[in-house]
Amino acid sequence: MWEQALELLDQAERLRRHFFEPSPGQTGTPCWEPPVDVIETDAEHWILVALPGVTPQRLRAVIDGATLVVQGERPMPAKSFPGAIRRLEIPYGRFERRIAIPAGRFEVREQRFENGCLVIGLRRVA
Repeated sequence: MWEQALELLDQAERLRRHFFEPSPGQTGTPCWEPPVDVIETDAEHWILVALPGVTPQRLRAVIDGATLVVQGERPMPAKSFPGAIRRLEIPYGRFERRIAIPAGRFEVREQRFENGCLVIGLRRVA
């Protein structure tokens, strides 16, 4: 039982590092990757990207071959709060997430913000 608990803690730490620590992006500048959910139906793919605090003006989402690329920036809120920063766990700065989509042609059916998430609906083009 102790071994399983340690394994779960190790998996959680790997996930935290994957999503919330800076990593080199395609442009070579540090960035973080927002978590995503992908839901698939016969004709559509719905992609939810967790981006609380990001405005549509700071966001770009494009299909690049067989990849949906979501990139942008979440600015630091420190200017809003006087005082010393004691802890920063929310990732800020430039982000980029590349999400593989299945083979075939897709078009963006819908793109909206909902409850801090970017929701993108992709429709398969025949």
